[in-house]
Amino acid sequence: MDQTDAVPRQTPLVVALVPAAGRGLRMGGSVPKQFLALGGQPLILHSLRVLQASPVIGEVILAVPQSEMDYCLTEIVAKHRFTKVTKVVPGGHERQDSVRHALEATRDDVEVVLVHDAVRPFFTQRMVAEVVATAHAKGAAIIALPMKDTVKQVGADHIIERTVDRQSLWLAQTPQAFRRDWLLAAHRKAHAEGVRATDDAYLIEWYGHPVSVVEGSGENIKVTRPEDMIIGEAILAARKGSQKV
Repeated sequence: MDQTDAVPRQTPLVVALVPAAGRGLRMGGSVPKQFLALGGQPLILHSLRVLQASPVIGEVILAVPQSEMDYCLTEIVAKHRFTKVTKVVPGGHERQDSVRHALEATRDDVEVVLVHDAVRPFFTQRMVAEVVATAHAKGAAIIALPMKDTVKQVGADHIIERTVDRQSLWLAQTPQAFRRDWLLAAHRKAHAEGVRATDDAYLIEWYGHPVSVVEGSGENIKVTRPEDMIIGEAILAARKGSQKV
C-alpha cells in the first residue's frame, strides 16, 4: 500500500528502509516480535520515533507481513502520526527479501538509503546522522561495535581449535547506510544468483564496494529472544530515568 500522497512530497535527504516482516520464531508465541510490547508499546514504535525525529531522514518505507499491512497503516502509522512513512510494502520470506522489496519501492532520485531493523529500538539520532554522513562521503557505512569478549574457534566436537585475535573484529549492527544505486545493484544480483546474506553490508562487500564502520553502542541490542525484552525494559527504564535522548 502506498501512502505517498498522504504527506507533502519532497526530495528526501535519505529514505529509511525498515524490514519488519520477521516471524520471531525464537521469541515463541504467536505475535511477531516487532509488535511485542516494550515499555507498554509495540517494539516497532521505538524505532519509528527515532526515524521520524531525525532531520536527515526524509521518508520511511516499512516492509511488514502481508497479513499485518492494514494493522500497520491504521494502528502504527496513522494512529501515531508517523508522517515520514510514505509506503508500507509486503515483506519477504527472509529479511533480505524484505529489504529488497522496500528498496524497489524507492524513487530513482534517492541518493542514499538507510536500512534499520525494526527490532533494534535503542539506536540514536547520533548514529543515524553519523552513518548517513559517512555513506554520503564514502558510499557505504554501518554501525558496529568492537568485540570485547575473547573469541574461540570451536570444532564439531566442541573442542577449541584456536583463539581468534579480536583486535580487528567488530559486531555489525544497524542502522546501515548506502548509496541507493550500489545497494539496488547488489540486491538484484544476489537475488538473481541465489546469494543470501544476514546483513546488507555483506552484499555491498560481495558486490565489490568498500564499507566503512562507525562505532555504535552496547545499548543498540537486537531483540531476538525473550531475555532481550528484559534487557530492553531495563535500558528503557534507565533512559527514562536519565532523560537520555
